[in-house]
Order: sequence, then C-alpha cells, then structure tokens
Amino acid sequence: MPSKILLEAIALHKSVTACYNRGTVRLAPHILYTRHGELHVDATTLERDGQPPRETKLGTFKLAGLTDLALDGGSFEPFAEFDPTAQRYQGETLFAIESPAAA
Repeated sequence: MPSKILLEAIALHKSVTACYNRGTVRLAPHILYTRHGELHVDATTLERDGQPPRETKLGTFKLAGLTDLALDGGSFEPFAEFDPTAQRYQGETLFAIESPAAA
C-alpha cells in the first residue's frame, strides 16, 4: 500500500523511489495530505532518471501518479523551507515531518 510506505518514509526520513510521468524518481517525502478528496505528497526530488535536480524545491505529487513506490534505504534532511503549518495543509494533513525549525 503506497500510503503505508510514505508514512514510514516520512516518519523515519527515508527516501523512496517511484515511477512518475514515465520516469524514475527518488523522493524525500515531507507530508501526506488530501486535496479535493485525493491523496498527495509534497516531497523534494533527490533524483530524476538518475540525475540530481537543477534546484532543490518542494514539489507536489498526486499519489495516484506514483507507481512502483518503494523505500530505497536512503535518508534525507528535511527541506529548510518546509512548513507543515502552512495554510495549504490546514485540515488536510494526514502525516508530516516536523518543521525543520522545530526540530
């Protein structure tokens, strides 16, 4: 079950791999939430098709679009700009890492 994998990854700061838009991504998931009744995860992309991203940023991924989701054994540091108390997550959050400022 993908959400179980994401819950574990968020809790333990473990990275995951998945297929997304016909490519392979390695993600650092920060928060699992609902939007318009569908599950989403906000994560930083650590790799896309084996290459690091040009810039580190928090992206939104619709859970239905992530296939072959698996823990990959890597770990990550929370993205400094991530704020789990942001307005966009209010009333929608299922699980999130602590704010880096609070850690």
